[in-house]
Amino acid sequence: MSGCPCPCSTCASASSPLSLLPSIPADPRRSSFAFPSSRGGPRRRGLRVVVAASSKDEKAEAEEGDPAFNPFGFVTDNPSSRTAIQLPESPAQDGNVGQMLYRTEDKGREYGKSVRSGEFRWFVRETGSPDARRGTVMFIHGAPTQSFSYRTVMAQMTDAGYHCFAPDWIGFGFSEMPQPGYGFDYKEEEFHKAFDELLGTLNITEPFYLVVQGFIVGSYGLTWALKNPSKLRKVAILNSPLTVSSPVPGVIKQLRLPLFGEFTCQNAILAERFIEAGSPYVLKSEKADVYRLPYLSSGAPGFALLEAARKANFQDVLSRISAGFSSNSWEIPILLAWGESDKYLPLSIAEEFQKSNPKVVKLKTIEGAGHMPQEDWPEKVVSALTSFLF
Repeated sequence: MSGCPCPCSTCASASSPLSLLPSIPADPRRSSFAFPSSRGGPRRRGLRVVVAASSKDEKAEAEEGDPAFNPFGFVTDNPSSRTAIQLPESPAQDGNVGQMLYRTEDKGREYGKSVRSGEFRWFVRETGSPDARRGTVMFIHGAPTQSFSYRTVMAQMTDAGYHCFAPDWIGFGFSEMPQPGYGFDYKEEEFHKAFDELLGTLNITEPFYLVVQGFIVGSYGLTWALKNPSKLRKVAILNSPLTVSSPVPGVIKQLRLPLFGEFTCQNAILAERFIEAGSPYVLKSEKADVYRLPYLSSGAPGFALLEAARKANFQDVLSRISAGFSSNSWEIPILLAWGESDKYLPLSIAEEFQKSNPKVVKLKTIEGAGHMPQEDWPEKVVSALTSFLF
């Protein structure tokens, strides 16, 4: 017989797709635990993890916060993502993608608006007034993050008398994400051209202060500076690859691998994992939500990141940055505001770069901060920037 005519529960459960999953034996010994908080506040407790502890050792592991068995471990081993897919306290909190988008779709747009520039639409954050007495500051983010990382720094810099902008690069954050090959190929020269057009759209005609951080598109901010020194007053660099000896993070290497890169770029928690892996801190859930949102909304930002990573010639870019800012080539003041706990780029990178032009380059370490000091310790970054730019 192909089926059973009776409505018994045994047959009903056998026909369910969930019946194909391995069964987990019921155990009255269950433990729930809270995840560690990030610097500055407690972790949201709306969802909990339920762990089956089948032995004393496993129970001890669960109580310490490291479950012995977690069927969603491939997703939830990142602390900031553990609320993304979990066993909910109530069905209404089910952690599917639709629920996550509904919960986060209005987050992370502080000080921002959509701006049409040339062929594309940028998302640009702006604080302060064009009449600000101390001038304009342009903040540039790196891959795979977004301008959201500068929100607190921008607000405090405006209080100090500056007019601030922080765009999401094309293909990142909330900016337009054109399909590769249809008007934008995610090459260095195309990012430069689009940035020049954006400056015109924003009516930035006087020399400004440039603040750069991060990999790939962050590096393109520096190569743009090398081509446009007359447009700059001073340059501040936060944890960016600066020498040919600068290591490339593993996730960026993975993106450059055939097939494996296509899989990696569609990981919705790629950005937040990258941030946490380079920092001594855990992201709060509300911050992780924002970095995750673009990758949940569409596959486009993942493929944009993939193209940018594969089109980048790291050795060539770093050679030009290292030589271009050397003592024989560059005279505009540079501040290295360096998170000393960066797990991607050690302090030795900044020290090597500083030695190449000691009269121009000033090094200020940001104690306690990692790869993104603007996210880890914005107050210390603002203090370093205001002392340097003033």
